[in-house]
Amino acid sequence: MHPKVLLTIAVSLLCITAGCAGLGGGPGGSDAQTTQPSDGASIEPSANEGADAGTDEDADLRAAQVGEQVSNYTALYEETINSVVEIRVETARGQGQGSGFLYNDEGYVVTNQHVVRDSQTVSVGFASGEWHTGEVVGTDVYTDLAVVRVDSVPETAEPIPLARSTPVPGQPVAAIGSPLGFQGSITQGIVSGTNRSMPVAQGFSIPDTVQTDAPINPGNSGGPLVSMNARVVGVNRAKTGDNIGFAISATVVEEVVPSLVEDGEYAHSYVGIRMIPVTPDVAEANGLNRTAGMMVVGTPPNSPAAGVLDAAERQQTASGRPTYVGGDVIVGIDGQSIENQHDLARHLLLHTEPGQEIEVTVLREGDRVTETVTLGRRPAPETERGL
Repeated sequence: MHPKVLLTIAVSLLCITAGCAGLGGGPGGSDAQTTQPSDGASIEPSANEGADAGTDEDADLRAAQVGEQVSNYTALYEETINSVVEIRVETARGQGQGSGFLYNDEGYVVTNQHVVRDSQTVSVGFASGEWHTGEVVGTDVYTDLAVVRVDSVPETAEPIPLARSTPVPGQPVAAIGSPLGFQGSITQGIVSGTNRSMPVAQGFSIPDTVQTDAPINPGNSGGPLVSMNARVVGVNRAKTGDNIGFAISATVVEEVVPSLVEDGEYAHSYVGIRMIPVTPDVAEANGLNRTAGMMVVGTPPNSPAAGVLDAAERQQTASGRPTYVGGDVIVGIDGQSIENQHDLARHLLLHTEPGQEIEVTVLREGDRVTETVTLGRRPAPETERGL
């Protein structure tokens, strides 16, 4: 047989038994066979070997992102854990437990109002193992925030700053605290939603809360929900279902807590109305072309809105169901659109104060009317449940 034919056969057999990578290939073809995975990574053959699996740069980027995320949660924990506390209380009913975080250099700790409610004694424990007696200096039931002061803090504990911007859905976060008494626990998740309204047992809702799927269990209450750059985006409060938890936003904390530190309380604005949403039935019964706004159905005597805003006084059947008719429909305050109760509650909390005059825009008997209301101070929830 001709020598060239024999050489061709030999090369073919070599390709079959050893593989032809790098033979007749482009630049650095054989280097791909010696590329090593980064630490902790594992390169596995694709199920579809003929598919384009992307470049080596893409694979390295994905590996780096996975590694960075794991490293960041570890670094986040190490950066914040010394400033997260466990809170234990004694009440006439027994013992209670929650979490909190160091708010400033003067020994003030932020937690939930329901954690320290009716407390006779308060103990604050740090990750270092130190425990200190705490004094409740301020509480606010309407935002479920409270401030506890301790005389000294460990040298390793530093205040955790509040986030200066609203988090965005999909943003990774971590809940840190003492769920079920397991001090120094961290759970991870994302921001599921913002500007939520969280109903509470006392019959009102807390506006401007952050929804997260980071697990929040009993004992997490009062602890921080932190972003990956170690900023508090919310104060964990409770969960309401699988993968649905809520935290009071940093915006509300920034609004309320300074007053709790300075005055021991926060003065909420009060319009003095009871209201219902404009549902399709309400819109139909009142000749409205939009299901937006809040209909006034009551103004308590001597309240700021009494004699200024008109409340519905009768009911009419719509679609076979009794429906309020004839009340003012609030659609704006100070030029800001009001679509629902959350909009109204959030505006009152973050942009007004008792004694301030506000311009309330309402729909009244087919006309758009603006009335001036001088805000009062919101009474306790057991006294009056309206806004």
